Amino acid sequence: MLAPTLLLEVDNTQIETVETLLGVGRYMVIFIVARALAELMVRLKLPTILGELVAGVLIGVTGLHLILPPAVHAELNQGMLDLIASCSGVTPEDVVEVYNESFPSLEATSKLGLYALLFLTGLESELDELMAVGKQATTVALTGVILPFALGTAGLYYLFHVPLFPAVFAGAAMTATSIGITASVFGELKFLKTREGQTVIGAAVLDDIFGIVILAVVVALAGDGVLSAGPILKLVLAAAVFVAVALFLSRTAAPAFDWILDRLKAPGEVVVAGFVVLGFCSFAAEAIGLEAALGAFAAGLILSASKHTHAIQQSVKPLVALFATVFFVLIGSSLDLSVMNPFNASNHEGLIVALFLLAVAIAGKVASGWSYFSKEKTNRLVVGLGMMPRGEVGLIFLGLGSQAGILSAPLEAAILLMVIGTTFLAPLLLRLVLGGAEARVDKPAEQAA
Repeated sequence: MLAPTLLLEVDNTQIETVETLLGVGRYMVIFIVARALAELMVRLKLPTILGELVAGVLIGVTGLHLILPPAVHAELNQGMLDLIASCSGVTPEDVVEVYNESFPSLEATSKLGLYALLFLTGLESELDELMAVGKQATTVALTGVILPFALGTAGLYYLFHVPLFPAVFAGAAMTATSIGITASVFGELKFLKTREGQTVIGAAVLDDIFGIVILAVVVALAGDGVLSAGPILKLVLAAAVFVAVALFLSRTAAPAFDWILDRLKAPGEVVVAGFVVLGFCSFAAEAIGLEAALGAFAAGLILSASKHTHAIQQSVKPLVALFATVFFVLIGSSLDLSVMNPFNASNHEGLIVALFLLAVAIAGKVASGWSYFSKEKTNRLVVGLGMMPRGEVGLIFLGLGSQAGILSAPLEAAILLMVIGTTFLAPLLLRLVLGGAEARVDKPAEQAA
């Protein structure tokens, strides 16, 4: 709902015109720029996700200011504001207010893209293959959480003399893995069904669960400073139950789903039924204190044994192509690369700390690729690099720290640069490492040699 002051000055028709122009204009800018850069990335034999992230940087807070999350507190492109204001008969100030009020709808679309991508990832992740690498995935996840958290916290506290709680928070920000980015890269490179791909996806899911627990601890510390074991144990139990139920349903629920789907006749029954399951699982995850994204992945995993799996995949892929693009562009749009300017003296402290955090963030995750035992020959560097990108998960941690006033400006900039570095480097390095691995692409996990 728009602010009362705005409603007094602008009638409903003008408001609807501004909302329509903004809505259509935002999507046009996102898709045109993202697809143009994605085409460039394909020709350079790089993952298209990199083009989408760069597109966000170009049109976001670092570039043209055409797409700006209200939380970044930057000014929108004046030319865009003047154009929309002249077309709708309102002032540029009114356009800004409508923009801020309507932006959550764009964020909702981006979340739908993330959920659709994770749903598709779950559909393409056969349970038998995930179970075959279950022990390895658990070890990789634990190592990938403990090493960055411990090294980051200790280094900031002892080497840079950062106060304990901000150091703990920064360490926690390095624990999670962006399963959305990792899944997109592996899927695009047709490496998702290999032993390495399944290990990384399983470990990334566990990373998110561990990250949620750590986040709960950090939030508890940020409150009144009293850490209570009760809520933490409750969250751990909820996560364990949720994962166990999802695994059970992946073995038992597919026949019932197929029976219902076979009796539906209206067009679009496959995608609608699939998204009903997705919505239910995401709601259930959120309701018990977990991330809805985990529910989306679980929904795909549950339906992976359905006889309609291929049809569901084909119906979901166009939605992923549209909405996941919005998700990755919005990540890029919020990245302020001006904090990387070494000629600004105020950035020096943040840059030094950032280099340390980036080194720990990379080393901690890459080392996780060598933390598991396997009788099968696997590319451990691919596993480690697949765990590297922090992406939206790191930005969530950063946003929480900023809102709570926990982080100093240099430390906030350092965490941002760590997120940017791991998010951009992972797709590039994976493409380089996998460039000569085409012979093993799409080979099932249990046959990977």
